[in-house]
Amino acid sequence: MLTKTQKKYLKSMTNTLKPIVLVGKNGITSTVIDSVDEALTANELVKISLSENCPQTADEAAIELASETGSEIVYQIGRKITLYRRNLKKNIINLPR
Repeated sequence: MLTKTQKKYLKSMTNTLKPIVLVGKNGITSTVIDSVDEALTANELVKISLSENCPQTADEAAIELASETGSEIVYQIGRKITLYRRNLKKNIINLPR
């Protein structure tokens, strides 16, 4: 579980990130989940964008993606979602305590 300070730190890091995964009109499919999982393994922090045609709301998509990938929601604003999952083999981001 991320603390408030850690979420604030991660949120500041996402300001310069571009969305890596786009969820389209088919919604959250196994391909999207695999893409998010791979991106989390490689980067630990992932920004996801939902198209206007996406059948799920941003809240529903954030919860589903976080539960399917074992990650935590850093924040969700509009149709952008940011997820974090620590990589145990190769720690990229050093979180404040």
